[in-house]
Amino acid sequence: VLETTPVDEELCRFDTHMEQVRGLAAETRRFSRRITRCFLLQQFGDDQVDLAAIKPEAVRRFIIDQSTHYSSPGGIVAVISALRGYFRFRTAGGDQVQTLIAVLTSPPNWRQASLPKALSSIEVQRLDDSLGWEGPSARRADAMVRLALDLGLRRGEIAGLALEDIDWRAGTIRLRRTKGGREDVLPLPETTGHAIADYLRLERPPTTSRAVFVRRIAPCGRPVGPDCVGKTIRQAYARAGLPYTGAHLLRHTMASRLLASGSSLKEVADVLRHRSLNTTLIYAKLDTRSLSTVALPWPGGAE
Repeated sequence: VLETTPVDEELCRFDTHMEQVRGLAAETRRFSRRITRCFLLQQFGDDQVDLAAIKPEAVRRFIIDQSTHYSSPGGIVAVISALRGYFRFRTAGGDQVQTLIAVLTSPPNWRQASLPKALSSIEVQRLDDSLGWEGPSARRADAMVRLALDLGLRRGEIAGLALEDIDWRAGTIRLRRTKGGREDVLPLPETTGHAIADYLRLERPPTTSRAVFVRRIAPCGRPVGPDCVGKTIRQAYARAGLPYTGAHLLRHTMASRLLASGSSLKEVADVLRHRSLNTTLIYAKLDTRSLSTVALPWPGGAE
């Protein structure tokens, strides 16, 4: 039995707090644990965790070191948010860490300042044409891509699908492990359903697991994780000759296609399962059809 270190024990308590008190999703908790682990190991190694011994300057140095790993303000904002969540967890236990929290000032990261990147119609067609390839785990890959492209599912939602979540008679799919921690039922498009069925019938290895998507190699038959889904989508881009890597791009693409077909922002929010309409507002800048109706004439131009 492996011995746990003081940092391991601290992270276990922090994770319980994030799950049971804050209700954070598994992927968010995983990121926060990773950042907090790096920070605590840097400060204490295998020794006991003593927050009273941490100086504000140590927090500043850690943030500066972490900033070299991210190319946009959003990345370091997430790091700062993870540390702030940990310090507040310790505050709830009576620790005096206000001076450490005061150091965690996020850099400017203007909301909705940029356009969400989405595939063009030509690129969508190239990705679609690249499906149906022959190779190991080809049907699993096609089903994952279809779920992301046709339904806008996140990596964790695809990895978390169980066999009982698909109602073949009703033509629906139930999401039990969403980012918002709620259940949603979505219609299952015919092409997506065919891709999943082909994988289940022709490629999925025998296993007792109830997960839809399982590993092909050792440990064979175990559920895949979000990282596997992300890697699969990156490989699909490469096969289609597209210079992209992010799985979330397909979610943006779905929103863009819905707006282009005449859907309202509220309808896009419902399909993407956003709890707040504010989250969907960034896609308003892609709705050129509606924006053209409110555009003012250019000064000096023809009326």
